[in-house]
Amino acid sequence: MTQEPHEQIFADALKRLDRAAEFADLGKEVLLRLKSPKSVLDVSIPVRMDDGSLQVFHGYRVRYDDTRGPTKGGIRFHPDVHVGEVKALAFWMTCKCAVVGIPFGGGKGGVIVDPKQLSRLELERLSRGFIERIADFIGPDTDVPAPDVYTNAMIMGWMMDEYSKIHRKRTPAVITGKPIPLGGSLGRDDATGRGAYYCIKELERIRGWNPAEIRVAVQGFGNAGQHVARLLHADGYRIVAVSDSHGGILRPEGLDVPRTIELKNQGRTIGAVYTTRSVCECPVCGDEDCHCNSDDVGSGEVISNEELLELDVDVLIPAALENQITAENAGRISAPVVIEVANGPTTSEADQTLNENDTLVVPDILANAGGVTVSYFEWAQNQAGYSWSEDDVHERLQRIMTQEFNTIYQLADDKHIDMRTAAYVHALNRIGEAVEAQGTSRFFAPGDNE
Repeated sequence: MTQEPHEQIFADALKRLDRAAEFADLGKEVLLRLKSPKSVLDVSIPVRMDDGSLQVFHGYRVRYDDTRGPTKGGIRFHPDVHVGEVKALAFWMTCKCAVVGIPFGGGKGGVIVDPKQLSRLELERLSRGFIERIADFIGPDTDVPAPDVYTNAMIMGWMMDEYSKIHRKRTPAVITGKPIPLGGSLGRDDATGRGAYYCIKELERIRGWNPAEIRVAVQGFGNAGQHVARLLHADGYRIVAVSDSHGGILRPEGLDVPRTIELKNQGRTIGAVYTTRSVCECPVCGDEDCHCNSDDVGSGEVISNEELLELDVDVLIPAALENQITAENAGRISAPVVIEVANGPTTSEADQTLNENDTLVVPDILANAGGVTVSYFEWAQNQAGYSWSEDDVHERLQRIMTQEFNTIYQLADDKHIDMRTAAYVHALNRIGEAVEAQGTSRFFAPGDNE
């Protein structure tokens, strides 16, 4: 029986688990636990629309594994949200938290909706309604949501406020990624992109790169993609192409990244909550058909997302959605280094091709772990009633990302495996230690051959 595409995402995610288990020091019980999520919640959310009509939206919250601590993971608003996808994302979060050694398990949530079709008030009603439905399922010591695709700090603030109202006490630690005045952490806004940036800086050191000679393409110009591009551009890297859901721009001489970010984020419809401008619109006036060719940023060639992935660049950064590099296009990926800022952008079948082509892939569970790491910092600050400086946050993040990158890079070299498998081995060893600490058949039935 053929699996649905979204269920295939989850099955594909588990393939990485099986491969990593060959190189990890763990018993069968760890694998058995990680084959299925701890719990899955399916909810309906009635929302009164601005025209007086009622719409019912559907959402999910998955708690995958909490052996190492409360489950942690974002909430996405997207028309293609599916329970299979959410389970895969929660599994990846479980491994990601273990990779960077923070005391969380993995969770994830999502609502099936196109948020760009909602007014600000409708968006707030939906956000609060979702929390009302899952309020007994989450909590600072149980499950801690955060932003994800098409959700942001303002939405997290609404969600935290709704949870606090339900429980009759202000509870900032229930949600991370909040606005600073509502208990958010300094340094959270660029944490995902900054974490990937620190990984790239370690590769720069190891491989002796001259940033001015390194051409970079970024697929996905949302929050994470923008920040990694901004940080690399400031260091002299040549960002030659970026794209969003509408298409992309290629400029071999390099893009003016700060100006591109400014224009992308001006928006036309939902303003401060959502931006709809495409990066393939004119970087001067915003029109797709305009030919201003202003000296402001220079002219560029409009390309598709698919074309961007196959560009002849030194570093490719997929920072959009899942399954962008597949068995169909993996053989045409020219970049020798891929930094996965998106969750699950590469399928397991594509992995095989990339490995055969000696492409170095810094996997998502390492490369984009900066976001959940600083979310942990935010949670810790909320629990303690204390705040850290931005420099302190950056320093702590750099220390963790640098340490874990080098551990995984060395593990890959020692075991002669790719970095993705090494990252999963590293995660499984840590999860396995936690499972073993509670007792397995090695303890309860010593004669059992695991």
